[in-house]
Amino acid sequence: MSSATSPAAAPQALDRAAGRERRYDIDLLRVLCTAAVVLVHASAEFIDAGHRTTGILGDTAGRFAVPVFFAMAGWAALSGAPVRDEARLLARLGRILRPMALWTALYLLAAYVSGGNRDQAGEEAVRALFGSVQAAFHLWYLYAYVPLLLLLGVVVLVVRGRALPRRSAVLLAALAVAPALLGDVTTLTGWAPPDWAWSVPLSSVVYAVAGAALLAAPRRGPRALWAAAAAVAFAVLAVYQLTVRHPAAYGSAVVAAVTFAVLGTVAGVRVPERVRPLVARLSDASFGTYLVHLVFVTLLAGPAAGHLPAGPWAPVALAGTTVAAAALSFAVSLLWGRLGWRAWLG
Repeated sequence: MSSATSPAAAPQALDRAAGRERRYDIDLLRVLCTAAVVLVHASAEFIDAGHRTTGILGDTAGRFAVPVFFAMAGWAALSGAPVRDEARLLARLGRILRPMALWTALYLLAAYVSGGNRDQAGEEAVRALFGSVQAAFHLWYLYAYVPLLLLLGVVVLVVRGRALPRRSAVLLAALAVAPALLGDVTTLTGWAPPDWAWSVPLSSVVYAVAGAALLAAPRRGPRALWAAAAAVAFAVLAVYQLTVRHPAAYGSAVVAAVTFAVLGTVAGVRVPERVRPLVARLSDASFGTYLVHLVFVTLLAGPAAGHLPAGPWAPVALAGTTVAAAALSFAVSLLWGRLGWRAWLG
């Protein structure tokens, strides 16, 4: 497989461009970010259980993941594997939307069976069409990721092909006018639809474009300097989250500093040949891992945090449950990949 593998949270979302050397550094970055997302959600369980300092420090260690995913999406869409026609762009989006829809339904069904939302099951299902729901709250990222890929894909097709991809442009326009249209519906009918989440913040577009430039750059400066900057940025972010605001906004200066320091540290790193096959397999399984990991975080991190007394064992418990949840999530994603179910399960 080529370097065109999607480096963001949708491993099969991008076409494979023949003749390109695979970017194992981006595969590695993708695996690290997926594990970091598991850490962030496990940390939230510890915060909810009263282990605030441990949870916030864990969240700090993984807060770079989402912005880096946007950066890798930008690199893939603009440099690594730009689409060559509208059909491929729409197919790329479909390979994200199918697993997204299926897992949303599965999480809603699980919540219904467990008794969590039986009185509001229909309402929750409708809300899922407009934005992420509590049962699958971690999927909020895809409500921004899909419009971002669509926007960048249309730009690439217009610039390179000098022609407007009509269907994609209409879809992009529909996403753009939907919030105002829904507001007008409320004014005219009195019905208040759920909040519209199919949109991409400007900060995410900047991460995508600037991250693409950094990942594609032939020279990035001394890696040791980037690593030192990352260490300082993580320390500043930890202090910020402990004293000013938690969670720190992804568009904040402190998160941006961590994000680009991590990108500069990992981009271009040489992955040893003996571990490249493993890194590639884990990278291919990252989207499925992202989709399923909340199950294992809930089963492992939640009970561990809830039964843990106050004391020094919280960091150990957080690390252990995060590793276990990530390992199990990668394992099941690898399994259904071998069974040929990745098109639907991610």
